[in-house]
Amino acid sequence: MTTTITPPVREILLDCVRTATAAPSVHNSQPWKFRVRGGRVDVYADSSRHLRVLDEEGREQLISVGAAVFTLRLAIRSNGYRCDYTLFPEPGEPDLVARVTANRPAPVTAAAEALAAAVPHRHTNRWPFAQIPVPREALDRLRDAARREGAVLAVANPAGRDAVLRLARHADQRLRRRPGYRDEFARWTGDRVRNDGVPPRAAGPWDALESVPVRDFTEVSAQHQNGEPFEPYPTVLVLTTASDRPVDWVRAGQALQRVLLTATWQDLATMPISQPVEVPAVRWLLIEPGSGLFAQMVLRVGYGRTTEGTPRRPLSEVLMPSHDSRTDGSVRARRRASGGSV
Repeated sequence: MTTTITPPVREILLDCVRTATAAPSVHNSQPWKFRVRGGRVDVYADSSRHLRVLDEEGREQLISVGAAVFTLRLAIRSNGYRCDYTLFPEPGEPDLVARVTANRPAPVTAAAEALAAAVPHRHTNRWPFAQIPVPREALDRLRDAARREGAVLAVANPAGRDAVLRLARHADQRLRRRPGYRDEFARWTGDRVRNDGVPPRAAGPWDALESVPVRDFTEVSAQHQNGEPFEPYPTVLVLTTASDRPVDWVRAGQALQRVLLTATWQDLATMPISQPVEVPAVRWLLIEPGSGLFAQMVLRVGYGRTTEGTPRRPLSEVLMPSHDSRTDGSVRARRRASGGSV
């Protein structure tokens, strides 16, 4: 007996792509494009949105694209289909980061349903958090979420937390002195009406206690936020991988998004602390040299106020023609690696 596999119709996959665009990205640059063909979706890195001063190697861009890949996988799964994916499937197309293929129908699990429901509610929260400890059970769920995507999530102890925050403040100062940094930063911030970047309403205040290194997204805007005291002892997490290749950066992005959605499902607020991983010399100091791990992202988690999301590009801007196999840019290296399934 032959079993016929019926992939989802194109309209369902287009809706899944629209959901994938809700993924987080550095400066809300949304550096991705998608091509839908039959039952598969190819996910590309958009080189025109690569922050070349802040992210010379393209590491953070691939983390952002990885977050979109996970969100796409989750959207397909929550629509009642299993899916497989392969990372860097075509050596001759270096911008092609992932190929996600929807196959046989399958019942939606409670876990997939819960994470999918969290997607529209996940927002970066740059405001003070309540001085309430995050329960150990909640942190265990976040660690498990990272593990499921092949990453390791470490919770910093008090000494480690203070060290990470010092390194973050030091990295922020170094970034501000980097040639071209302020001009690039200004491109993605400000008062202009747009469908990407970080608008002033999402910027949050600066920390009056100077304990949490919040990036000042209003410094190039006419609207400046006042200072507010942040929690003096934030919960700080470090997301790591066992290797540090481009494929690991994509996997880190998938793990990051699963962690963020798991946090959202638990009513936890989250804020990436990106500065220490954006300066290579500082990034290497985040993890013990003998651990065999590589830091990919630092997160602050806690209980915070409800925040608004940042704008998103419409589907028409991120969808590539289904008949054209060419890409429109170049990621730095040609990579290929196997992925997995949801």
